[in-house]
Amino acid sequence: MRRPNGENTRAVHLPPLADPRQSPLGLPVWRSSAWGFADSAEYAEMCDEKSSGFAHGGVDNPTTAAFAAAVASLEGAAAPKDVAGQAFSSGMAAITAVLMTFLRAGAHIVAPIPVHGGTYSLITNVLSRFGVSAGFADYGDLSRVNAEVRSNTKIIYAETLSNPAMAVSDIRGLYRIARRAGALLVVDSTFATPVVCRPLEHGADLVVHSATRYLGGHDDCEGGVAVGRPDLIAQLGEVRLDTGGTLSPDDAFLLRRGLATLPLRVRRMCATAMVFAAAVAKHPAVRRVDYPGLPGHPGHQLARHLFDSGPEGTRYGACVTVTPHGGYDAGVALADGLRIASIATSVGGTRTKAAHVASTSHPQLGGAAGIDAGAVRFSIGLEDAEDLIMDVTRALDALLDQGAAPDSGKGPGSGR
Repeated sequence: MRRPNGENTRAVHLPPLADPRQSPLGLPVWRSSAWGFADSAEYAEMCDEKSSGFAHGGVDNPTTAAFAAAVASLEGAAAPKDVAGQAFSSGMAAITAVLMTFLRAGAHIVAPIPVHGGTYSLITNVLSRFGVSAGFADYGDLSRVNAEVRSNTKIIYAETLSNPAMAVSDIRGLYRIARRAGALLVVDSTFATPVVCRPLEHGADLVVHSATRYLGGHDDCEGGVAVGRPDLIAQLGEVRLDTGGTLSPDDAFLLRRGLATLPLRVRRMCATAMVFAAAVAKHPAVRRVDYPGLPGHPGHQLARHLFDSGPEGTRYGACVTVTPHGGYDAGVALADGLRIASIATSVGGTRTKAAHVASTSHPQLGGAAGIDAGAVRFSIGLEDAEDLIMDVTRALDALLDQGAAPDSGKGPGSGR
């Protein structure tokens, strides 16, 4: 009579799950951090990268790989070359991997001012310790960008839409500068998403996203992703492995699920943002509205040229920055006076969020970046436009009641 294994052995070695014959419509979540092999030879082949598959969760995971491939397919829909993707634990992990992969001691990077606060800190506080120098320029004038290029410039870094000024990068112009310099053009397209613009189609070598924002879209997960030529992405994968910025399979599942509704969400958000920006720009308590959909915005014509259109018109992004008269205190009062929009971190979720810029997202840059002390960034969600307009109008009316008076001049993004 065959002796059964002990109870502990039986509990550990449960019957394996048979692969289903039918294809699941929902993406499976592979939570395993370790994978078994038929024999030592197969294990060795995986370690030597002589065969494809999965070995360890820190190296790769089927759910995570599926998310990266999905973003690559969206960003690379009409790209001139093959596109691959690499997923990371956060947007900053993706940006860090890109800069650490393609910059060395003695290298130089050109970046916009303003740039995402975390990116600015990474360049100035971290990479500078390792001998990487940087030049910052107003990307609204390509001659200034060109003036910052050095013989050792390895990366021209850009943002499709900047935060909070919603400045539009001339990706094609930056591509020409990068090619003359022999540098890579890396574009953070978090605020645009592939629904608004796909930089690879305009000459970018790599595109990065904080997937936490619009790609996930529900404020319930964290992740980042980089897409581009397979040879560049393979190098990023090696740095991710060495630095540990691995995306978890559970977050990868939520992020990939968010992609299915990305066009629906972003199209609606952009349409609402356009109506919201145009209405708010008319309020007497408002000094300036930064939104590229407004004709007075300096990037309006460029956005019309670069950005996608649909039945609702050109999509100009879903963030609007409103600057009231009255400076810092007026900006705080505007944010605090909102009832539907939430004072909250991040952008791209289903709920509209507001943030007083100078005290939250860009304290590293301050006035040197041209950011007004009163600016309030609105990340438009899925609410009805009329409700959002009424909400901000009430808060702006309260500013007038408190004596906020118009000052001289109209901002270039006001459209008034």
